[in-house]
Amino acid sequence: MKKRFVAALLTSVMVLGSLAGCGSGAGSSSESKSDTAEDSTSESSTSAAEEHGPSSEAAPAWEEYNTLIADIKKETDLAKREEMMHQAEDMMMDTWAVVPLYYYNDVYMQKTDVTDIYTNLFGFKYFTSAKAPGNKMSAQLASEPAKLDPALNSTVDGGCLAILAFAGLYTYDADGKLVPDLAESYEMSDDGLTYTFTLKSDLKWSDGDTLDANDVVYSWNRLVDPNTGADYSYLADGIVKKDDGTLDITASEDGKTFTVKLIAPCAYFIDLCAFPAFFPVPQQSVEAAPDAATNPGAWCVEAGFVSSGPFVSTEWKHDESMTYKKNPNYYAADKVSLDEISFMLSADDTAVLNAFKDNSLQFIDTIPTDEMANVKKLDEFYKVPTLGTYYSGFNVNSDLFKGKTVQQAKDIRHALSLLIDRQYIVDSIAQAEQEVANTFVPTGMTDGNGGEFRVNDDAYTYPDKENVGYYDPKAVDVEQAIELLKGAGYKFDDSGMLSSETPISMTYLTNDSQGNVKIGEAIQQDFAAIGITLDVETREWSVFLEERKQGKFDFCREGWLADYNDPINMLEMWETESGNNDMQFGR
Repeated sequence: MKKRFVAALLTSVMVLGSLAGCGSGAGSSSESKSDTAEDSTSESSTSAAEEHGPSSEAAPAWEEYNTLIADIKKETDLAKREEMMHQAEDMMMDTWAVVPLYYYNDVYMQKTDVTDIYTNLFGFKYFTSAKAPGNKMSAQLASEPAKLDPALNSTVDGGCLAILAFAGLYTYDADGKLVPDLAESYEMSDDGLTYTFTLKSDLKWSDGDTLDANDVVYSWNRLVDPNTGADYSYLADGIVKKDDGTLDITASEDGKTFTVKLIAPCAYFIDLCAFPAFFPVPQQSVEAAPDAATNPGAWCVEAGFVSSGPFVSTEWKHDESMTYKKNPNYYAADKVSLDEISFMLSADDTAVLNAFKDNSLQFIDTIPTDEMANVKKLDEFYKVPTLGTYYSGFNVNSDLFKGKTVQQAKDIRHALSLLIDRQYIVDSIAQAEQEVANTFVPTGMTDGNGGEFRVNDDAYTYPDKENVGYYDPKAVDVEQAIELLKGAGYKFDDSGMLSSETPISMTYLTNDSQGNVKIGEAIQQDFAAIGITLDVETREWSVFLEERKQGKFDFCREGWLADYNDPINMLEMWETESGNNDMQFGR
């Protein structure tokens, strides 16, 4: 009953679009919490892109896309803006570099004597109000986090830890509604271009120092400073920039109010104020850290760093465990029930589930795929909808496309996409009733104009009887795939197998969690059916993130949970300069 209630509640929120208006990704870029893993890097295995370098003559031109995204962010006509976002998705999907597999569900397990943990549509877990026996809780979110600096994090597990230790101007409550956090309230100008936030009185950092609007100004400017290297700096593109590159944001002399000026009205702006990348960080700690000039996140790579949220990090045994304790200087400390949360850092799904079964853990965010059918029957199992897409992606500069034209490279990617049995992946590996995906923007996302982006209207009839999307996601079309590959210069024998005269050999990069590896192996088998060689390569989580970001792969596993409920968040990540542009468009 409880599980059904949570799912129904979030589904209604999704349909009504109450989490956000019109207009980024843990993923969020965001990665699903169950998509983290640990493994050692293989020194002898390198991707084709890494070994041979890029062959950009086959990559799609991307200037038009970049311009379109910039224009969308300035557009005030909501109907036109929706039309432009459909155009952008069409351009991106037409490259066939992004291969959607399914739309996420969030699954986790929680002991029946633990209450008041809640999640939102973006996969974030909130422990502020949680209750557990003895006021202590043991949990698992993922393996060793890649980043704890809110401005530098781009994963969902890191976002959950940021929410645990830091506070933003706004946050989400248990009903998925935006509510004030560090802010007391805000006022918006009649033209929707100026926001003025009044902060709560007597705010403090965890070390007792005063926290005020000046800290917000510093932190937001730090987010967009190129020296910070934040993947999410583009989320601030809607804020006016001064000639010196800083944002047009100010703090009052008394530090009580914070004012922001926008380029165009942005109905999801308050959602950004609840997103971890915009959380204030302590300037003194950030700049006093050793190697701060070359490593912007150096200030929080060990326990004991200064923060502002309901809990503070007190112990960190790398690759093993983390401990957070209640922050007495948190403005709402009297509402925090738990005294301590300890986290197991592990990507071994089986070990995590065993620890849950023997009561060593009371909350787990990963479940072994081979145990999914069994645990779904338990009252401790939770499944809730999220706004996100699990997909695979091609590096458009990969050596795989060397010597091909732009059209031939696109046809190769199209052909390979047609070979993937998505329904098998959902039914036999993911096993959480996920919806098979046929485009990148997920079901349930609002269109910024009072409706749902994927629902038929007068201006947009997708999907309809004649058009089921960019392809039929449930159909494997080997014949069409072979014809596309023949057109790109590949030869096949009479039995439909790829000729040894024109071999295709490529890599699939993934982190080493059980489900992700099994999906890679399923794709490997699908490709092998016509003689294509796909080597599944695994990396430890942080190494995987960095190699993927740098384009050191041919084909890779991907996942994106939205940062806010507007399609632009699924589209702006593909701008050339975006830190989340893993497919290397325009580079």
